[in-house]
Amino acid sequence: MGTSVDVSYVFEYFVRLLPSVGITLKIVVFSLLIGSAVGMLVALPRLYRIPVLQRLSQVYVSFFRGTPLLIQLFLIYYGLPELLKLVAVDVSRTPVLVFVVTAYALHSGAFISEAIRAAVGAVDRGQVEAGYAIGMTGFQAFRRVVLPQAIAVAMPVLGNLIIANLKDTSLAFSLGIMELTGKAQTLPTMSQRFFESYLALALLYFILSFVLEKLLYRLERRLLRHEATDGAAPSRVRRRRVKDGDASGRLNLTEEGALR
Repeated sequence: MGTSVDVSYVFEYFVRLLPSVGITLKIVVFSLLIGSAVGMLVALPRLYRIPVLQRLSQVYVSFFRGTPLLIQLFLIYYGLPELLKLVAVDVSRTPVLVFVVTAYALHSGAFISEAIRAAVGAVDRGQVEAGYAIGMTGFQAFRRVVLPQAIAVAMPVLGNLIIANLKDTSLAFSLGIMELTGKAQTLPTMSQRFFESYLALALLYFILSFVLEKLLYRLERRLLRHEATDGAAPSRVRRRRVKDGDASGRLNLTEEGALR
């Protein structure tokens, strides 16, 4: 406890942790891909108010949002094989990573379904009716009009979920997966430099989260670029008229100011 921090161990452990980044990102990517599909399927019955399926989706969302992820990992890993035995399916040789991804996907699906449901509700209903007016079917209006806007609206929430999933992968070590946290616990076994190991782990998680945050912010701005363009174009035109000394432009600005 009295020994000082050795920075050389921090750099050494940081480098030795890098190969484990692949497993961590694999859990995040596959769980989010599967979770997005699950979330969409779970959100649809509540959006269209399908009686029985709506109730089932509510139970699913309440369970996975109301129980700890660690408990869900244990339930999937120990409980799913027992349930599959009832239908004569043996998964005893299935890699542990499959159960981990399944648990994270079901967990993410509950939050994604709520994000999709709220984002779809935020889209103006008049746009859907306009789609119907030009001959679109319900599915076409949802895919071409509602879904692109809903994804843009839900992007901040989904971005937070992705970063949270990245940090939550540290729980996978409880099932023996050697991701970043598991590797960090085994590195200082001989040197007993546990603080340096966890400091390197914290730096690596911070860097990954920072990079993801910047990428998601760029994606969000790209998805919302049409709104920025629509709002910025009139002001650019008015500024250009004033700069060029256009009397009509100044007159328009004066009239608009008076009307306001």
